Amino acid sequence: MGKALYIAEKPSVAQEFAKVLHIKARKQDGYLESEEAIVTWCVGHLVTMSYPEAYGEQYKKWSMETLPFLPDTFLYEVIPAVSKQFRVVSGLLNRADVDCIYVCTDSGREGEYIYRLVEQQADVRGKTRKRVWIDSQTEEEIRRGIREAKDLSEYDNLSASAYLRAKEDYLMGINFSRLLTLEYGRGISGYLNRKYTVISVGRVMTCVLGMVVRREREIREFQETVFYKPLAKLQDLDLEGEWKVSEGSDWYEAPGLYKEIGFLKEEDGLEFCRILKKTEPLEAAITRIEKKKEKKNPPLLYNLAELQNECSKRFKISPDETLKVAQELYEKKLITYPRTDARVLSAAVAKEIHKNLNGLMGYEEAVPFLQEIVAMNSHKNLAKTRYVNDKQITDHYAIIPTGQGLSALGRTSGITRDIYRLIVFRFLSIFYPAAVYNKLSVAFAVGKEQFSASVKVLEKEGYLKVGSKETEDAQQEQAGRFAKWNSLKKGSRLPVEDIYLKEGKTSPPKRYSSGSLILAMENAGQLIEDEELRVQIKGSGIGTSATRGEILKKLFHIKYLALNKKTQIVTPTMMGEMIHDVVRMSIPPMLNPDLTASWEKGLNYVANGEISAEEYDRKLKEFISRRTNVVKQLHNGAQLQRQYAQVQKIYQENGASHKRSARKRASGKEAEEKQAAADA
Repeated sequence: MGKALYIAEKPSVAQEFAKVLHIKARKQDGYLESEEAIVTWCVGHLVTMSYPEAYGEQYKKWSMETLPFLPDTFLYEVIPAVSKQFRVVSGLLNRADVDCIYVCTDSGREGEYIYRLVEQQADVRGKTRKRVWIDSQTEEEIRRGIREAKDLSEYDNLSASAYLRAKEDYLMGINFSRLLTLEYGRGISGYLNRKYTVISVGRVMTCVLGMVVRREREIREFQETVFYKPLAKLQDLDLEGEWKVSEGSDWYEAPGLYKEIGFLKEEDGLEFCRILKKTEPLEAAITRIEKKKEKKNPPLLYNLAELQNECSKRFKISPDETLKVAQELYEKKLITYPRTDARVLSAAVAKEIHKNLNGLMGYEEAVPFLQEIVAMNSHKNLAKTRYVNDKQITDHYAIIPTGQGLSALGRTSGITRDIYRLIVFRFLSIFYPAAVYNKLSVAFAVGKEQFSASVKVLEKEGYLKVGSKETEDAQQEQAGRFAKWNSLKKGSRLPVEDIYLKEGKTSPPKRYSSGSLILAMENAGQLIEDEELRVQIKGSGIGTSATRGEILKKLFHIKYLALNKKTQIVTPTMMGEMIHDVVRMSIPPMLNPDLTASWEKGLNYVANGEISAEEYDRKLKEFISRRTNVVKQLHNGAQLQRQYAQVQKIYQENGASHKRSARKRASGKEAEEKQAAADA
């Protein structure tokens, strides 16, 4: 009887499989072996796509004549830095005594691609191949994955999708980067003070650059509007009502209003207040009192994008750093697979959720909440809640704590423990009831004019007690106001203390943070903060949970985007804006989030078997060929030169402004130091 070979993505994962299989292995160079089994590993990618020059000497030099470059058959090669481990793995895959291969690379598109390339390059034939698909690295889950391993052929569609994604990125990068560099690189170099400029273009990367540049230009072009809102304050009630024009108002449909809530000119607002103050008697008639309860449900569980956004806001760390921590927690068995888009659990996991909860009894911070969950018995009804939905899961369910590996937590960094705590508390919150608020809305009339106000107080804390308590001061202030207003009755007439104006200003769009940019990528270029709406458009994202952080990292590395590490705010650089304009005036679809998302959706269709790989490949090559030929005929360099000059001027002015501010701060500090010395 032959041996089984288990191939993992990393050495650390291979060690976990060896433990679970109880392999008392003789440690060899690059693998572990016992009488029954062998465990080996990749070190990430061992094989990659060959550069164009491998297809012929004519492709070594960048030339318009060789574009578009669209090979019928793609070439692959072993990565030199890891060639030794490739030889080890290749030899094991082809060993005569190995009759069954268990593919244990990460359970996702990229993990599938890593193995398939190795198998292809090693020319493996005549072996039984099984796919181990797991959601965590706990012993129980690894055993289940091996026990339930399916024939590798069942993942052929996923493999086809992975190959297509790599080909798409490769062909767009090679063709469009060479094309735009040859056509526009020299023209842009003078403005960037460079001898030459390579214009890097990518299927997802360029689209993200476009999102950030568009946002920056919206901010730059924003025109602030100042407006004046009339307010009426009632005596002794701490009740300040905001005016809204109504049909009975003397100002109904009058020119100079701002969105029916105020005036564009201060003098008009002051005139409004002056006239209304003449009302005799100056009192308010209560026209409506509405009391209702509002429920706020616990949020859905974390997927990777949601976790990256939260960590960007709370801890000011980049998405790439968050993913590294999440991967560490996964490899230490503390959490489930992090590269997931789902924010819910499967029905199968819900049935066994008591195991996760029991395990968390070893995590001191969770114990008080776990005791309450047991008392409420809420874990037994989890399957009937919105947190369990098999239809919203593709490869993996949401990120949750496994309840295992806690002994390793103390040996991790502070930020690692903080992120683990976030994941645990989000998980525990779904077993709590909704927070309940009492909302009281009051409307009143002063003469013909209508005013309204509302107050909301927390009645039942519900899930908010799990790591997200509202401040007591804020609650007490709202509760005091609620108590005063609660005695009001419709038809009551109350004295008005004052009628006055409050100045308001419109705000420009916010710049993206690294976290909010990840969310916008997940939602096809839209920054959607409403979680219910995000769920509805799931699957329309730019990039994948596994790649978004790396894409941002590359944009920062090539200096198309800049990241403020203290605030995590993302802005374009001068070069980034110029590259954006090159693409905008040559291959504008590359900046379109909807189109980029549709490519990603197409890859999902291939993975699900809804369209063939051949159909996708044909459309991809048609797009590249058509766009390449269009650019060759454009001749719009002079037009772009004018655009470069405008961009350069903006950054020069900004640079001068920053220098003036820095000098002012420095002179102010120097004056403070002189004054301090004099005082001493």
